[in-house]
Amino acid sequence: MGTELADELRRLEDEGSTGVLHTGDGAFHLADGAIASAECRRTTGLDRLAAAAGVADAEDWQRAAEGDPDPVLRRPLLETLALLSAFDAAYFLLSAPAVPEFRPAPPHWLAPVCRIRPRVLVRECARRGAPDSGPWPAQLVDRAPVVPVRRVRRSRVVLTGGQAEVLAAADTRRSVTVIARDLGRTAYGCLEAVRDLTAAGLIQPPGDRRPPAAPRPGAEPVLRRRVRQPVPVPDDGDWEPVDQALLLRLRSALEELA
Repeated sequence: MGTELADELRRLEDEGSTGVLHTGDGAFHLADGAIASAECRRTTGLDRLAAAAGVADAEDWQRAAEGDPDPVLRRPLLETLALLSAFDAAYFLLSAPAVPEFRPAPPHWLAPVCRIRPRVLVRECARRGAPDSGPWPAQLVDRAPVVPVRRVRRSRVVLTGGQAEVLAAADTRRSVTVIARDLGRTAYGCLEAVRDLTAAGLIQPPGDRRPPAAPRPGAEPVLRRRVRQPVPVPDDGDWEPVDQALLLRLRSALEELA
């Protein structure tokens, strides 16, 4: 994780700053120290997520960006999508070292519905595990094509709906980033699906064109999720208090999406 960026986000939170923190290939928009929006060129933009969910079309989004956000801000699912988009962008921005640069600016128009404490965001990105671990590190999300295996050496494979959707979109040409945008899904969610599909022998590791090894005779051919490593406890033994209100809003909104 980019410690310099994480430290800068915490500093801006403590100072209650309002403006834009540019870093790498994206930026964080802060309002009174809270993150109102985050964007990264490797992830699916909030406008695309909103369009795929039927929350706002291109014309609605254009009006909001030009100074008339009220109609979009009243959409019930916008807060959920804004939170998902911000956490998605943050995971990839924090995964690479970069020199952040803060510039004061007026609050982002999403500030009324999206306010994430930087410490909560940094801790969640750490909980998701090391971004450079496994055959699909985060740095390859927009650099390597997703290539399905030519022959599946299993009689039965159980996939989630999201995994099946990503597998169907894998065409030997598109990267995780492009697949996520085409499907209107988060880049992190698609990356996790690709990691799991690779572990199951359905997607080739990046740069590997050899067929996967056959499973052991009698092995159960069910795709299982990888186990994430626990997040280390801070040296002083103290955790920042959990933002219960944020978690409850996320859970309620995700139940509406289900």
